[in-house]
Amino acid sequence: MTTRRKKIYEGKAKILYEGPEPGTLIQYFKDDATAFNGEKKAQLEGKGVINNRISEYVMTRLNGIGVQNHFIRRLNLREQLIKEVEIIPLEVVVRNIAAGSIATRLGLPEGQALPRSIIEFYYKDDKLNDPMVSEEHITAFNWAATQEIDDMMATALRVNDYLSGLFSGVGITLVDFKIEFGRIYEGDFSRIILADEISPDSCRLWDSLTNEKLDKDRFRRDLGNVIESYTEVARRLGIMKEMPTVIQGGVH
Repeated sequence: MTTRRKKIYEGKAKILYEGPEPGTLIQYFKDDATAFNGEKKAQLEGKGVINNRISEYVMTRLNGIGVQNHFIRRLNLREQLIKEVEIIPLEVVVRNIAAGSIATRLGLPEGQALPRSIIEFYYKDDKLNDPMVSEEHITAFNWAATQEIDDMMATALRVNDYLSGLFSGVGITLVDFKIEFGRIYEGDFSRIILADEISPDSCRLWDSLTNEKLDKDRFRRDLGNVIESYTEVARRLGIMKEMPTVIQGGVH
């Protein structure tokens, strides 16, 4: 099927194909793992399958609490049907605990709880290494309007509250995460909805007791057991019961 479909876009971890009806797309999850803006690459067998399932689970739960997003339904192991949106060229990052670039930038010890949840915006451009931008930049360059920024921030905090509780309930700490948003048009009006994916590729997830990393940092930092850790997240969430507990392959 995939070969006959019209490819709309290919990113580092996903491919978007033309959907079966207007206003829809098919999102295909690849096994490709990349870090440092594509400088480090690998094929992790089964990663796309796990991320498809975790993202389906999270997006369905978020829909259930009124956080509108692009997810319609999962089609198979690697694909889901989604609403076509006009992606806003921003990555919205919510941080609860110091890790990654904020620890480096501000000289914070990794694992230090932040005074409150912090929202950061990054301009989506791999060639520029996704630079951090302010609300001033966003409105000046017309990437999003002030009301849209407010909507994105409010949604990001709702997602953070919900996911923090969801993961905490299965012994996982939500350290930080990245989300993206898109516009859906209804006549002359547009509204902002959550898009892209939510998975261990886009979240930092630590075991609540040991602080063991269960996310993409295992790949970034050559910690090994990447697929096993992603599978463990799915297992704790109670999904993918029909699959082997560990998918063989990946980075060891």
